[in-house]
Amino acid sequence: MLLAVDIGNTETTIGLFDGTALKTYWRITTDAHKTADEYSATIYGLFRLNGLNPVQLTAAIVSSVVPPLTPAFQDAIATRWGVTPLVIGPGVKTGIPIRYENPKEVGADRVVNAVAGIQRYGTPLICIDFGTATTFDVISDAGEYLGGAILPGVAISLDALFNRTAKLPQIELSLPKRVIGKNTVESMQSGIVYGVIGQVNELVRRIKEELGQESKVVATGGLASVIGPLCPVVDGVDPLLTLEGLRLIYELNSLE
Repeated sequence: MLLAVDIGNTETTIGLFDGTALKTYWRITTDAHKTADEYSATIYGLFRLNGLNPVQLTAAIVSSVVPPLTPAFQDAIATRWGVTPLVIGPGVKTGIPIRYENPKEVGADRVVNAVAGIQRYGTPLICIDFGTATTFDVISDAGEYLGGAILPGVAISLDALFNRTAKLPQIELSLPKRVIGKNTVESMQSGIVYGVIGQVNELVRRIKEELGQESKVVATGGLASVIGPLCPVVDGVDPLLTLEGLRLIYELNSLE
């Protein structure tokens, strides 16, 4: 079985594939202070907790936007299972031409999303990842990664309101009952949720205008299921798109 690990700034998503089928997945908090031994124990424990036999793991692939944790996960998997993970980076085949000014600046997760997005939804495509940051990735009708946009994620916006103001409280994200909030918490929820929806709708409109053609729009990431359905411009919600992209890239590189 293939272990796919997507290390994000806030959450790390771990998927287990049996062939092309995603057998199960887990989301754990990303902690840059944890050691390889701790992550090894965590992954092994998740296997056992779900009644899975850890010895069935035969391959692994890792995507990371947290550089200090990349070697930790590599060591965790190699030491426990004797498997050397494929790490998304220079030299790894993705099948997608990168039309960024400096291709090395493109986050690994953005490229992985593009790979899976093309496979599942075709081109042209706009992929929106609702993670720590909200990213927009644009793929041309020729299957080229063109670039996109990056803005603060929902959690970052909530934290900024709490940490940078004197009287606003720290709140949980939930769907507001109305746009016109009747108290501080409702007002903050309305501003964050409907503000993000407005950003998404306007950015997608401008991207399509710049492309000069209609494009499918897919939402992924930890908050995709919350925000995506509220955005009229979003055609589909696929929270685990990154894991599928990792599987596809692993298969592409294992054919060598």
